[in-house]
Amino acid sequence: MGYQLDSIHRANDPRQAVGSAEALFVGGGNTFRLLKALYDNGLLEPIRERVGHGMPYIGASAGAVIACPAIRTTNDMPIVEPPSLTALGLIWFQVNCHYLDPDPASTHMGETREERLLQFHEENNWPVVGLREGDMLRIENGTAVLKGTKGARIFRRGHPPVEVPPGAHLDTYLSSAAAS
Repeated sequence: MGYQLDSIHRANDPRQAVGSAEALFVGGGNTFRLLKALYDNGLLEPIRERVGHGMPYIGASAGAVIACPAIRTTNDMPIVEPPSLTALGLIWFQVNCHYLDPDPASTHMGETREERLLQFHEENNWPVVGLREGDMLRIENGTAVLKGTKGARIFRRGHPPVEVPPGAHLDTYLSSAAAS
C-alpha cells in the first residue's frame, strides 16, 4: 500500500514518535493494558494534541475504545490497573466494539451485551455505539458515519436502544439533544 509503519512501543522516545507521526494507528488487545501503557509513557496528551491539530487517528477494537471519553464500555478483563479509566476523549461518545445481539436460543444465563450497556446507563450519560464485527465509524469534522454492512445499535440513557443502518450519519443519534 506504500505506507511505512513504525511501532511506537519500539521507539526510543515514544512522545517524540507521536510528535513526528503523520498518522496514528492503534490496534486491538487488552484495553486496560493499552490505556495503562499510554499513561505510563505520558502519551495521552501528545496524542490528543496531535489529533486536535488534524493528525489522522485510526483505532481498531481497543484502539477505538481508547478514543472514547473513558474505557467503561470495553469487553476486556482488567488484567492491569491504569491510573484512571479516563481515555483520550477524541470522540464525544462511547463505543462497544464487537457488539453481539442477544441470542434467543442461547442457554447461557449471564448478561447480554445489551443488558450490560443498559446498566452502564444507570451510572453514565455518554451515548454508546454498539459496533458489530466488521463495521466501523468514520469521524471527520465532527461528523460520525457508520460504515460496513451490519448496522449498529445506539444506546442512550433513558431511551430504548435504536438500530441504525450502514451509511447512517450518527450525529442526530449521538447529539446532546438526542441523549438528554
